[in-house]
Amino acid sequence: MKFAEHLSAHITPEWRKQYINYEEMKAMLYLAVEEAPSSECVEPEHVTRHFKNFDEHFFHYCDRELKKINTFYSEKLAEATRKYATLQSELKTSLAVVNKSKLTHTRKDDMRKPAIPARKIQELKLAFSEFYLSLILLQNYQTLNNTGFRKILKKHDKLLVVDAGAKWRTEHVETSHFYTNKDIDKLINDTEMLVTTELEAGDRQRAMKRLRVPPLGEQQSPWTTFKVGLFSGSFIVLFIAVVLSAIFHEGSRENLKIAFRLYRGPLLIIEFIFLMGVNVYGWRSSGVNHVLIFELDPRNHLSEQDLMELAAIFGVVWTLSLLSFLYSASLSIPPYINPLALTIIMIVFVLNPFKVFRHEARFWFLRICGRMIAAPFFHVGFADFWLADQLNSLVAALLDFHFLVCFYVTNGNWLVPGDTLQCMEHSYISRPIVNCIPAWIRFAQCLRRYRDSKEAFPHLVNAGKYSTTFFVVLFATLRVIHKDEYEDPYDNPYLYLWFASSFISSVYAYTWDIKMDWGLFDKAAGENKFLREEIVYSSTFFYYFAIIEDFVLRFVWAFSFAVTEMGYISSDLMTSVLSPLEVFRRFVWNFFRLENEHLNNCGKFRAVRDISVAPIDSSDQAQMLRMMDEEDGVINRRKKKAVKKKEEKRLLIQEDDVSATFSQNFDK
Repeated sequence: MKFAEHLSAHITPEWRKQYINYEEMKAMLYLAVEEAPSSECVEPEHVTRHFKNFDEHFFHYCDRELKKINTFYSEKLAEATRKYATLQSELKTSLAVVNKSKLTHTRKDDMRKPAIPARKIQELKLAFSEFYLSLILLQNYQTLNNTGFRKILKKHDKLLVVDAGAKWRTEHVETSHFYTNKDIDKLINDTEMLVTTELEAGDRQRAMKRLRVPPLGEQQSPWTTFKVGLFSGSFIVLFIAVVLSAIFHEGSRENLKIAFRLYRGPLLIIEFIFLMGVNVYGWRSSGVNHVLIFELDPRNHLSEQDLMELAAIFGVVWTLSLLSFLYSASLSIPPYINPLALTIIMIVFVLNPFKVFRHEARFWFLRICGRMIAAPFFHVGFADFWLADQLNSLVAALLDFHFLVCFYVTNGNWLVPGDTLQCMEHSYISRPIVNCIPAWIRFAQCLRRYRDSKEAFPHLVNAGKYSTTFFVVLFATLRVIHKDEYEDPYDNPYLYLWFASSFISSVYAYTWDIKMDWGLFDKAAGENKFLREEIVYSSTFFYYFAIIEDFVLRFVWAFSFAVTEMGYISSDLMTSVLSPLEVFRRFVWNFFRLENEHLNNCGKFRAVRDISVAPIDSSDQAQMLRMMDEEDGVINRRKKKAVKKKEEKRLLIQEDDVSATFSQNFDK
């Protein structure tokens, strides 16, 4: 693997601009060689002068890169030193309290192992674990930049057939702070020793297992890949069998219609899980640190293949259940026991209390759900409102689960469907309430965030966006309730109120998606027209596609209304078409929402979770703000554009000066 690829694969994404600009320096070298006058056409001193002028500018650029790296390394090292002192102080305080309480105890077991409260131990272990990861990232930063300078200066000497690069490295790089300083190694060793002796009772193997840092660019297990392929292939074959069986099914169409309502919700969940796997793959391959953004355990979290495997397994179970329903007469089982069994299997999987089947991931999901439901009473983090946003795109699945519960509560005979109007068209209270639950959760979260931050914008404005959903549902319900009072449906005033509220809601939501959630349509976007100056994904096509796709799917309700009112398609079938499209819209939305959050983390240098068991020194924030004002530092996106443009102009001026000097020398 070439070093440029190695560097790109192993950098910390949030510090990307603080690494040596290896590609730019390599391009400068090749350009200098390419533009050098031929020794056959000019005097040797002209060639020598050309490379001498180039070296002057090249080593000036190297010096700037070295200063940038030294500054950033010093800041992060100082931050790590303060963090270590804080954690060490908190640990000593906890041990002192325990030892003081032990003076009244004489049992040998108590004397042998400090009885720090279990919750405090877990907090300390987690804090030290994240701190250790940050140290390894900083050590990796030190190593990569040292290797980068060694490689580029060696390439300089090889291409120009000189030894100036080796001399510059000896005089500048090998005497620089980031190269000579060994404090990071000492901090790593001290952390390992402290965790081993104080938190793991001297068990170094156990301590290192806890502190283990997952390798960068870790490959997936071949066994997991095999299972994904196996279950995905099985699902495709079984799904084709379901389609063919439904086409040639001899039962009543009403039975199939109700069955599809019962099975549609689980299918949307399966689609969502699969697309989440694709999201994770896209984030990981593009350097968007979703593990940090969601504050997951970097040592133990679901990969894209884990999510795709889960979706494929549930897909196989879904198709088998539906086939069992279609052939229930031949199997001599009540047909409507199948969708209920499928739903119970999915619920039991999530709620299973035993430490099997990805217990940590399921517990994280349930914990976020609990915080989401109790939104007004808890601090709202990114994962909380992100999951609530996903729920807003799964409203159709929630309504289908509402129908399922209503169906089994009101229908005593599981052999025939019976009357389901009270679970659909005539459900004027519970169904609208379920329809509003996701919007209410986000509305409450916005109010809580306003309470915590005292910032009316964006939190109260965002709450207003979700409040429009309440009016859409209200007027849609009133329209259905009063539809029999009007011979012409267009005489119903609630139709126009529903239409107006839906239009306002869609415009509001689309504008918020583009400007606030994605940060697009930036006035200073430069060459990325209608986007923003800094983008993560490889092609601008993805962004333009997302802008158009989000607009179409935000307003597709108008097309749905037109074709259903004209009788071209039933409303239930239209729901079956639009529901998966809404999940797809959210899938696309996820890419750019996390990209925007990732760029915010880049502006703040956040690369690991900041898990504190004691208040952090306020000087940390001052240091970070000071660093963001540095010319060579990564600064907040809203402030860095002007600086970046100045930098680009300065480089262009330098390049013009070099070219002019070369031309003058050549003419002489």
